Amino acid sequence: MHFSTLSKYYEKLEATSKRLELIDILSKLFKQAKSDEIGKICYLIQGRVAPFFEPIEMGMAENIVAVAIARAFNKEKEHVIKLYRKLGNMGIAAEELSRNHESRIRNQELTISQVFNELLKIAKFSGEGTVEKKVSALSGLLKKLDPISAKHVVNIPLGTLRLGIGDATVLDSLSLSKHGDKTLRPVLEDAYNKTSDLGFVAETFFKKGINGIKNIKLTLGKPIRPALAERLPSADEAIKRLGNEFAAEPKFDGFRVQIHLSRAHLRGVPQAQHHLGGGGEEVVQLFSRNLENTTHAFPDIVSGAKKEIKAKSAILEGEAIAYNPQTQEFLPFQETTKRRRKYKIEEMAKKLPLVLFAFDLLYLNGKDITQKPYRQRRKLLESIVSRNGGVIKIAQEKILKSTKEITEFFNEAISEGLEGLMLKKLDSPYIAGGRGFHWIKFKRTQAGQLTDSVDCVLLGVYSGKGKRTEFGVGGLLVGVYDEKKDEFVSISRIGTGLTDEEFRKVNEISKQLRVVHKPARVNSDITPSYWVEPKVVLEIQADEITRSPIHTAGRDREGLGYALRFPRLVKFREADKRAEDATTVEEIKKLYKQQFNHYKK
Repeated sequence: MHFSTLSKYYEKLEATSKRLELIDILSKLFKQAKSDEIGKICYLIQGRVAPFFEPIEMGMAENIVAVAIARAFNKEKEHVIKLYRKLGNMGIAAEELSRNHESRIRNQELTISQVFNELLKIAKFSGEGTVEKKVSALSGLLKKLDPISAKHVVNIPLGTLRLGIGDATVLDSLSLSKHGDKTLRPVLEDAYNKTSDLGFVAETFFKKGINGIKNIKLTLGKPIRPALAERLPSADEAIKRLGNEFAAEPKFDGFRVQIHLSRAHLRGVPQAQHHLGGGGEEVVQLFSRNLENTTHAFPDIVSGAKKEIKAKSAILEGEAIAYNPQTQEFLPFQETTKRRRKYKIEEMAKKLPLVLFAFDLLYLNGKDITQKPYRQRRKLLESIVSRNGGVIKIAQEKILKSTKEITEFFNEAISEGLEGLMLKKLDSPYIAGGRGFHWIKFKRTQAGQLTDSVDCVLLGVYSGKGKRTEFGVGGLLVGVYDEKKDEFVSISRIGTGLTDEEFRKVNEISKQLRVVHKPARVNSDITPSYWVEPKVVLEIQADEITRSPIHTAGRDREGLGYALRFPRLVKFREADKRAEDATTVEEIKKLYKQQFNHYKK
């Protein structure tokens, strides 16, 4: 398929504000493509040239891309920047310059694979002269493209490709294109949850069919999408779900980390990530909750994993939290976040050491153990990690049987500065990418009852007035995730409770994510000053949840949705949480019911 054909589909995807239309457009695109192009198309519509967990980034800032555009179309960089500021998008600026450039190389139809490979080459440039190599390659590529293709290619390295497509939408489209309906979505999703590699799953599906998908296994070096916890209104309700005996662990307010360890050769891992030690090659890779490869950021955890995990190969999950070994004190989330950085990593590791509390084991010595009961996985975890380890420790676990024991352990965790408890069903498998009652979370108490904040997604921004003019932001429109419909629905407007610094941070974030019309996966009757791509998660505290005729979260036949009363920002979660992992509509309904029952008493 020619890249110009893909660009025309990009235009259709950009133009729609309806998710069902996105699915229809994508399914037609997949039907038209060759099987060896499907994987590349999936990466490209994500604005990528590799899955999210691979540390392959285009690494080109606006100024560098402007230089490449200027060189391609014989303009000064300042002219490109001026046009960009006028039009609001660098890709649109490139499109306009391409249309007006008479000497553009014509009739050179590049295929999707040719453009993809050129972009991948740009991403892999390194060493001396990298910037010039990237500029020269991008400039040469732009000269060969039609104007619409130039627009979209420019937006890929800048991360400004705004198609509004979620993973679930792609999976639905793949099923529809090859099977005629969306019934294969759960099987495709299971394979995706095991590998976090959308392109790999799509290409396997088109080349090997559904049997090929069913044979996809857990793979070292490919992160497993993390299991998620549910909420329940009371300890009594939790016991009804979990049974008469269940496990409880402290809930840490840190970074979720998935460790992949191999002491044998691991195919596909760059040589730079191989570390010789012991009897041969040792490879440790770390992945965040949102599937980012964070190996480089936490050398202390990498070193600890090599020394303290006794296995030939393993995939385990844990929570990394800043810890003061002298006072044995857990530090707040705001301190832990200081460890997520690109520079002076070793220096910060000494100033702010991390401890990783391992709480689950998913793969051991070449075998997928996610289907084993939690009780067995825990015993295997204890067999390879010491409870009193240095950097890698096993999270404390208690087997509980009553609401009284839950309350006592909960208060103990809170007194140590932790968030609360995780309760786990002893006979449950690990449900990758799924949210269920196999895990239940309880967080801090207020006024004698268990309450929780809400993880909301930033949907839109209101322009600032008065004093807030200098911040560029006067308020936020936020929503939650509707899993059944794969869309984000509005639940609150926030105009107070942010510091000046937080207003400025929202302004910087929104500049990067601003879109020209409401995204297709956003369902809102309220229109802010401008929309943003739903990517950033904000933790919000509110006095209560109320019914609302203006918000779309959980809207019923009477036209009533749910809303947050007196919302205020607790913290930004953009570093460690995907938008699809935000609070769901079903969770909001349960929280509402919990407080409603409390009021009736």
